[in-house]
Order: sequence, then C-alpha cells, then structure tokens
Amino acid sequence: MTTTTVPRTRAELRLPYTHVDDHFIDGAYVRSTGEQRNDVVDPATEEVWASVPNATEEDLERAVTAAGRAFAGWAALTPSERAEHLVRAAEQIEARREPMALTNTRENGSPISETLGAAANAAGIFRYFASLAPWLEAEDVRPFPNGAGETVVHQDPVGVCALIAPWNFPINLVVAKLAPALLAGCTVVIKPASPTPLSVRFIVDALTAAGVPAGVVNLVTGNGRMGDRLVRHPLVRKVAFTGSTPVGRKIAAACGEQLKPVTLELGGKSSAIVLPDADLEHMSSVLIRSCMRNTGQTCYISTRILAPESRYEEVVEMVGRTISGAVQGDPLQEATVFGPMANRGQYDTVLGYLDSARREGARVVTGGGPAEGTGFFVRPTVLADVTPEMTVAREEIFGPVITILRYRDVDEAVGLANNTPFGLGGIVFSADEDEAYRVARRMNTGSVGINFFASNHSAPFGGRGDSGLGVEFGVEGLSAYLTPQSVHRRPRA
Repeated sequence: MTTTTVPRTRAELRLPYTHVDDHFIDGAYVRSTGEQRNDVVDPATEEVWASVPNATEEDLERAVTAAGRAFAGWAALTPSERAEHLVRAAEQIEARREPMALTNTRENGSPISETLGAAANAAGIFRYFASLAPWLEAEDVRPFPNGAGETVVHQDPVGVCALIAPWNFPINLVVAKLAPALLAGCTVVIKPASPTPLSVRFIVDALTAAGVPAGVVNLVTGNGRMGDRLVRHPLVRKVAFTGSTPVGRKIAAACGEQLKPVTLELGGKSSAIVLPDADLEHMSSVLIRSCMRNTGQTCYISTRILAPESRYEEVVEMVGRTISGAVQGDPLQEATVFGPMANRGQYDTVLGYLDSARREGARVVTGGGPAEGTGFFVRPTVLADVTPEMTVAREEIFGPVITILRYRDVDEAVGLANNTPFGLGGIVFSADEDEAYRVARRMNTGSVGINFFASNHSAPFGGRGDSGLGVEFGVEGLSAYLTPQSVHRRPRA
C-alpha cells in the first residue's frame, strides 16, 4: 500500500468528497431527487466545507427497494463466499486510510491520531466476522430429550437492515453493524449522522471495489426525520442504531409497533473504581484512552472516577496533571490529543454542564470553560469534590470532563458505580488483579476492564439499562442479524 504524508494545513487537503449531490443506491451514486441540503461544518474552524443532499421519500424508497431486490441473491451465497467479499473489502479499506481519516477529522474534529486508526480497526472487524463463516456453515443437529426425533437448526438472514450511525465514530460504529449483517446474508441501507455524512463513503467505495453486488449496500444522507422513515419502512426487517438514549427509545418504540428486532447501543455514565492499592502512574498512562478518549465523546469511557478517601487528593492531583499536560489544538496535527466538540450543539451542552457543576459546588481542578479562539473547543476539565446527586455525576456529558467522587469502602464504591440507569463500561484499577476481578463482577455493566479498557471484536459489547438493547461483536453480534428455523425430523436409521 502506498503511503503519503498527512497534510499539515487545511490548504493542503485534497479530499475527494466535498459538495456532493448524490446517494449510493443499487450499486451507483445517483443524484438526489430533492433540493434540500445539509452543510458539513469543520468544528475546529466553524467553516462550512462540504454539503450533502437531504434524502427525499423517493430517494429512501429507491434505496430500500434496491436492498430488497438484492436480498435473495446475496442470501443465496454461502457464508464462505460472502466472507471472501469481506476480506477483500478489508484490504480496500486499508488502501483508503488517509483520505478517510482526514475526512473524518474535518467532519467531527476527532484528532488525526485517532482517525488514522479507523481503517485498521474497520478492516479488523471485517476480517473477524469473515472468520465466523465456518460457524454459520456448521451443521447444528439437536436430539429430542426423549429420543423421539431430532431437530436441524438453520440460521437465516433476517432481511433488509437499517444501519443508523452516530457522529463520534462514524466509520467503526457503522462497520460494527455492517460486517455481521453482510456475513449473515442481509442487505442494508446505511444512514450516517447528519454532521458526519462523508467518511462512510470510503467504506461504500471499498465494498464496491471488493465486488459486493449492486443493491447489497446502499447509503442515503439526511436528517433525523428521514431516519425515522427508514426505521418505519415495512421492507426494513431489522434496525441497528448507535446514538443517544432518548432517540434510542423512540426507535425502540417504532420497532416494537412493527415487531421488528432492534439493536441499540446508547449512552453511558461509566465509572472507574480506584482501589486503595492502585498504581496511579499506570493509571495515568491509560487515563486519557480509558476515560477521555476522543475528547470525551465516547460512550463507554469511565468519566466518573471513584477514589478512596485515603488517597483522594493524590488521585485528584494525578488526574489533573495528566489531563492538563495533554495537547489541545488543531485536530489535523498529530500531536493533538484533545480536539473540539463535534458540533455547536454539543459545545453548548458541555458548557451548560460545567455551569451546573459550579452552581452545585464542584471544584474545578483544571479547565472549566471554553478555549479561546475559533472553533468548538472546550478546555479539558477535571472536577473534584463531586457528590452523587450533582448533575455532572448523574448525566452523560459527552465532552472532555472527568468527575472525581469519594468513597469510604469498596461496598460504597460498587454502590456508587451501580447507582445510575446506565450500564455500558467500567474499569477497576488495582495492583491485585484477582481482587479487581471480584469487584468488576459486582458492577452492573455490560463491559468492565481491569487496569485498562478496550473492546474485543470477538466478545459481545452492549449495555444494560438505559445503555441499550442487544450487543455488537462476537458470535452474539452476528446472531442479531439471523433468524433461526428449526426443522424437526425422525432420527436417520
């Protein structure tokens, strides 16, 4: 693969997608039938640098119909044949690494050091699910408990799927849905978030170059109203959504009316429990990745740190020092750790939470307000003396804000961690990994890390409570796009 140097200034950028007039439907980019458009804003400069069409009902109908028409042929391929397409797509994605990363950074302000890893991660997801083809192809015969017969269990693709992606990780959070859907034999219509409609085109291009047949993957851009119509379309048989809990509730209600399966990966308010014996220097080395990744715009990060009274000020000092020492600035610069908020609305929301923290008595250790200059930059903030009833301790902020709460004993720490309607991520920091494991098992959350946090493509990732329904990744994530059929028969002689 040929590599190039990442441009240092916006004037050097030569991105293939800027002002586009089309959607990807039935194997080709086709002009939208409407005139309404959505602007794409660079959150680091507040510049409108691109725009996309807002899909009409006619555009949406064409996309869903194309997916429906392609379903039988794609489902008729063997899982191994579909897996070959996924492996080729992974190679094509890696070949598009830099323009995809640069587009992503200009869309949502994620640091280039983050977005340059999106291609490898997306390719890894495709390759992992391709590796599950033998699991789909294995014969599954189950005898009757009374010996009177046997059942052959088949796994069929559920049908046309609507994949609705968020703006914080617009590549990998759609690929986490797309790869299992395609391996399962489903066809899809992708609807990216309005602020980030362009970077996902590189995924579509990669799939086309990999030979995925026309109509199997379709892409339409538009606002939330168009997304609601997609969810409710009668030809759509499965919905997968990542985003806010309020929107997820509406999607779940719409799917419930139609008895349509849905996977929801929603918000979080995860906690990092620091046990009294924790190695704080190690914690410092993983703090930003685990607790403030992507400028705090990550659903599973542990933005609530629960520190023991005996080491409270020591923890506060370490967290404040680590956060204040990281570079905030132009996300196109590779040294940048913290970029801007992805859009004006999120910028205003985060500043509102910081105002509430001051009113309610939190201590600002570092940061605490907007950064000077142009762009939607909020200074990375550490809040100490936070109590459980404060707004910033209860609600998802989705910005560069860490809160630090006190606890007296481990039971209280676990109680604080579980005293939230969310249950997505979490961490336990301790020098005793066995004790950390025991504490982790007491946390009511879908995923927990010991002394770090990371996702594993082969293990299920999902939330409890207000953090969602169902899971992604693993064979469990693949199963979400399958519907079983049991064929009962007498045992063969």
